[in-house]
Amino acid sequence: MLRITFSSYVKTVTVFVLAAASIVGGIVGGQMMGMTQLGSSGLVKTIGVGVYWDSSCSQAVYSIDWGMVEPGSQKNTSVYIRNEGNTNITLSLATENWNPENASNYMTLTWDYDNRTLAPNQVIQVTLILSIQDDIEGIESFSFTIVIIGTG
Repeated sequence: MLRITFSSYVKTVTVFVLAAASIVGGIVGGQMMGMTQLGSSGLVKTIGVGVYWDSSCSQAVYSIDWGMVEPGSQKNTSVYIRNEGNTNITLSLATENWNPENASNYMTLTWDYDNRTLAPNQVIQVTLILSIQDDIEGIESFSFTIVIIGTG
């Protein structure tokens, strides 16, 4: 309930202020309140790496079959790597899960990646090189996991 006990001039001003307050934000529990809403958006930094057999990135690589390898030899295979995130990245290569475990003592995986930065959606071709030492022994078959890491 509104009680006005001042002169008519003050009544008009008071009513105007209260009416404006109720239009802008309202009166809640006898107290004036103001509110505004703002839209908000942004990007979450994402890093993604895709490996493909073709430059159009339509045939994903899930496994590489090195075939028959010989002591003292190298096997090469080319793949295409795409930055599938929304930020620039650099790449690194690692291996893990060697079977048998001692196969990593006789085999090394490297590549010809030149440490350049990849922009989002950029595709580069790299050659993976599996080198087998001359003195490999006791290994008839092998497997390992290739890990390509994007860092941004």
